[in-house]
Formats: sequence, structure tokens, C-alpha cells
Amino acid sequence: MTTILIADDDQHILQLVSIHLSQAGYRVLQAKDGTDALDILSKNSCDLAVIDVMMPFMDGFTLTREIRTKYDIPIILLTAKNQIEDKAEGFQSGTDDYLVKPFEPKELLFRIEALLRRYNKQSDQTIIQLGNTTVNIHNYEVQVGERTFLLPLKEFELLYFLASHPMQVFTRHQLIDQVWGIEFEGDERTVDVHIKRLRERFSTLTEDFHIKTIRGVGYLLEAKQR
Repeated sequence: MTTILIADDDQHILQLVSIHLSQAGYRVLQAKDGTDALDILSKNSCDLAVIDVMMPFMDGFTLTREIRTKYDIPIILLTAKNQIEDKAEGFQSGTDDYLVKPFEPKELLFRIEALLRRYNKQSDQTIIQLGNTTVNIHNYEVQVGERTFLLPLKEFELLYFLASHPMQVFTRHQLIDQVWGIEFEGDERTVDVHIKRLRERFSTLTEDFHIKTIRGVGYLLEAKQR
């Protein structure tokens, strides 16, 4: 599951952002200041950090520079200021993006998704192993034990994307953006149809993975623990 660190001394912001990110399928770790954030990073693997500029003990610019010396993760700075000088200092310290308070949680989500796609190391994998099942993007084959399957393109891309992010919940809209593209003009039922086909193909063949429906949200792929 994709893990996001949020560092902010404002408890209200921590709770608000945590709720929205959790609902979007992310694991969220909360830090009340910069030193707390560095302690959390030393003990947990995080995929992205959302950092407030104005914090006690260590401000967001300093924290960003510290993170840059040890970790290769995308960073979004949050600030109540909208001064060009602050933005310049933010980017000089190594941030990837900048969001001014107050902000819409959806806008933060969009920026997080864009940065994760840019940094997405999992997409560099050619073969994803799920127990005895392999999903090979090099030749677009799925192998279950000794049996090999060539799926229709969009079915394969949907399975590959979900398998690349096990236990992460995606909305239908997010799946359409990732698999069909943002210019797709069909409706969200397309996702349901392709999920149904994947389930029909593999549910009786393997216990290595299951595509689960998360009511009111979307889908996730649950991989069998080795």
C-alpha cells in the first residue's frame, strides 16, 4: 500500500488530509513537526511526503533539505503564504510541488497522484509475481502455474496496474485515467465490465490474487501472502 507522510503542526489539517487520503486508499503517517517527521521516516518506508512550511523546531524548508539528503521520495510543501520568494526557497530546498493554504483536498489528491506517477518505481517492473501467477508486461502474458494467457489489451493493462499496487483502493475514475486515459469518453461501467471479465477468467484458476469491490469507493487487488 502506498504510504504518505504528513507533517503539520496544525492538528485540524493533519486530520482533514488524513481522512481524505485514507478514503483514497493511502496509508497515512502523521508527524506534528519536522523532527517527528524524520523519526517516522527512519522507521517507515514512505512513498511521498506532504510538509507544512511553518512548523516549530524545524521548518518545512529545512525538513525538505534533510529528506533530500537521505530519501528519494516526492515532496509537496504546504504554506499559508503566496509570496514568490517562499516558492523560490521551497523549490531550492528540493520540493517537487507547492500548494497554498487553504486548499481543496481533491486538489492535493490530484497533485499526489501526478507525483506518484512521475516517481512510480513499481511501473519499472517488467514482471509482477503474485504467488504462482506472473504478469509480464514485456510480452503481455499472464502465466498461472503452467498455463499461459494472452488477454485483451485493456484487461491486461487493468490487471497489471492493480497488481502493481496491491492492497491499494482505486476509484473507477482513477482506473479509467490510468488504463484508458483522461480523454476516454465512455462511462465508469467500462471498468465494471473489465473487472467482471478478469474475475471470470481467474477466480477458478488461482488463489494467488482476488480483485475485491470496496463498496462506495472502487476496487483493490488483494494478493495472497507468501
